[in-house]
Amino acid sequence: MADSQAGNRWLPLIGGTMLNVVLGSFYAWSVFVLPLEGEFGWAREQTSTTFSIGIFTMAVTFVLAGRLHATVGFRTLAAIGGLLFSGGFFLASYTTSLAWLYITYGLIAGAGNGIGYSIAIPVVSKWFPDRRGLAIGIAVGGYGAGSGVFGPLADEWLIPGRGWEATFQLYGIVFFIISMVGAWLLKPAPDGYAPEGWDPSQLKAAVTRTVREFTPSEMLRGSAFYFLFLAYFMGAIAGLGLISQLVPFGTEAGIGSVALIGLVVGAVGNTVGRVLSGAMSDNLGRLNVLRLMVLVSAVAMPLLYLLGSSVAFFVLGVFAVYFCYGALLAVFAATSADFYGTKHLGVNYGLLFLAWGLAAVVGARLAGLVFDTFGNYQWAFFGAAVLSIGSLVCLYLAKPPAAEEAA
Repeated sequence: MADSQAGNRWLPLIGGTMLNVVLGSFYAWSVFVLPLEGEFGWAREQTSTTFSIGIFTMAVTFVLAGRLHATVGFRTLAAIGGLLFSGGFFLASYTTSLAWLYITYGLIAGAGNGIGYSIAIPVVSKWFPDRRGLAIGIAVGGYGAGSGVFGPLADEWLIPGRGWEATFQLYGIVFFIISMVGAWLLKPAPDGYAPEGWDPSQLKAAVTRTVREFTPSEMLRGSAFYFLFLAYFMGAIAGLGLISQLVPFGTEAGIGSVALIGLVVGAVGNTVGRVLSGAMSDNLGRLNVLRLMVLVSAVAMPLLYLLGSSVAFFVLGVFAVYFCYGALLAVFAATSADFYGTKHLGVNYGLLFLAWGLAAVVGARLAGLVFDTFGNYQWAFFGAAVLSIGSLVCLYLAKPPAAEEAA
């Protein structure tokens, strides 16, 4: 089916990006940690559990929401996700106990995050079969930008001027408005949609796509899924574990304003990495770009440890690490669509996305454990490089299902 009205498909992309900008603010959790600990006297492990609960809940609800796409509808689920996410923020303003914080920010906002994040990728994939990598990169790039916008705003102005309670409430209201507009714009593409004048034969030779739609059970019967899962897990755990230690490492290295640098430079690198890597994958191929990103990570991480006392190299290293990490979120989503089709993408990519969820829960704790054991960050940084090499090996072992079936 050809595109009857030029520009219509950009509205869902704008809507998905808007929704993801809101959801990405979840990454700015660290700006609330010190105010909450200062008021209630909680330990860092107790407050850190809030984020772990939220990330795990996000990963699980992402899969569950994928099963509801066809029955409930993308727009309705996006609205539900936005309501839960913004509601979790607003209710967190009434925190007086850890249990309440875990329920509101961890479970409620985490569930809204997973439900909402599950929407943009399948919607955008179907609207942009010709530039799938770029479109998904833009949509999930919004998620990377969220923490860079709302984190510094809260840390520098809102919390110092109004307090953490008012900041939670204000964000809850603002997030609700933005997410409802984004949900309304997320109109699904009609069956068989193709942009006017576009021919699938125009795809670059390196971009290999399936000729049929794989069900989740069919996907799980092939070896490609498990190699992709391991590659995603190792690449994400390396990036997330290292990212979680950048502020204390930068402080130890004598970098001034390290938290602000981490939030801003990290958010820029994360966002740019998602968009550019997605565009690159449309021309070079998904697996080729993923291999390049984890290889760059394997080199950048040890160099960041060795040269990170220089402000210029610290900024460059942080940008590189976040760039490569962000690339994983964009290109693995596009890879899932190319390998297994878009009909069951919500569930199929949801199952693959569990690799990221596990990495998010384990990464920070593993990096902290390594530091506690050896007393420095050397093994954390070099260990992250080893994990990136492991991811690279798995990406070379992953073959498109069509190639597996032909063999």
